[in-house]
Amino acid sequence: MPEEATHPSPRARHDEAADEVVDAVLTASRLLVAVSARSLASVGETLTLPQFRMLVVLSGRGPMNISRLGAHLDVIPSTALRMVERLVAARMLAKESNPLNRREILISLTPEGRQVVEEATERRRAEIARIVGAMPGDQRTALIAALHAFNEAGDEPPAGVRAAADTLW
Repeated sequence: MPEEATHPSPRARHDEAADEVVDAVLTASRLLVAVSARSLASVGETLTLPQFRMLVVLSGRGPMNISRLGAHLDVIPSTALRMVERLVAARMLAKESNPLNRREILISLTPEGRQVVEEATERRRAEIARIVGAMPGDQRTALIAALHAFNEAGDEPPAGVRAAADTLW
């Protein structure tokens, strides 16, 4: 029997470990999407998760033009514009001329949009705190380091205690 059959190569072990991480992240992602959906439903808004993500991006990164907003959401500008129009009609977003370039329109949160983000984020924070509280302390410590590295690799701005609205969804 060849040695490869009994002892996987370092590359194969690495691929298996990477697959295990991907599976764990996908499972956690399902949980977080479910938490996000529940938190959004509990604030009484009829927003889709992509629309809410748009509000969160604007909350965390500030006003931006439609092209940059679409890039942050990984959608084409026409899709982003349709989402913006719906959220403007719902009074959660505002469009205004950029004072530095009058041909450019900036999209920003309204007070109503900011309130929706804050309320949904607080509900998510409470549910996530309950879930994390059920974990053993040493695993929580390891999770912090792993999630910091994951968020940094994904270029997601940090969410601090005072910046709760900047969280993932």
